[in-house]
Amino acid sequence: MRQLALTTSILFLLFVSCGESPKKEKDKVEENIANMDTVPKIEVDSTAIEEEEEPFKLTEENAIDFFFDYAKTLKRDKVKLTTTMGSFTVQLYDNVPYHKANFIYLARQHYFDSTQFHRVVKDFIIQGGNSDDRRTARKRGKIGRYLLPPDAKKGHKHHRGTISMPSSERDNPHKLASPYEFFIVVTDPGSYHLDGSYTPFGRVIEGMDVVDAINKVPVGDGDWPWQNIYILKAEVL
Repeated sequence: MRQLALTTSILFLLFVSCGESPKKEKDKVEENIANMDTVPKIEVDSTAIEEEEEPFKLTEENAIDFFFDYAKTLKRDKVKLTTTMGSFTVQLYDNVPYHKANFIYLARQHYFDSTQFHRVVKDFIIQGGNSDDRRTARKRGKIGRYLLPPDAKKGHKHHRGTISMPSSERDNPHKLASPYEFFIVVTDPGSYHLDGSYTPFGRVIEGMDVVDAINKVPVGDGDWPWQNIYILKAEVL
């Protein structure tokens, strides 16, 4: 009888332990499911996500205002051009602000690096800032498409060593300047027939012998040198 009573007690304990636990677990699961409906939903406001800004580009609409403001910030007026034939330095005129600002801006954007002196006319000029390399076209596309107005009434003449800006090849009755290119006069004492049509904006103050050496290289059709003459680096001093 004692053994039967012990066995009955064990079975009772097993029944209680096996029966209560699943009930508690079931209640806990049902409680968690019920609570899921009370969790607040997070709504994303699409207007709060900032759109990536497009990079700044110069245009014919904004270039003048941009260079007007940019010129006010400039404290330097010299640019050193290092070429595959040596280096020379130009000093830019303060009273031709748009052209001065444009040249310094392009130098700081590293535009001139890897461009060439693509036109050489003996005893007249050397012209730089262009290239048949695709990198140059990509740089222009990144900086922008614009022209600069002539500013030829500040009293500067096309003396020997003058750096000036050619007009655009586009239909251009007002002689708007092509901002990516420049030419340097090598004629002694100067090429004064250019006065009034183009904008002198500086002069060579060091390394004119390098400019003369470039002017003496052999050229082919279109006055393009047989051997490419690269501008390796333009530094604002």
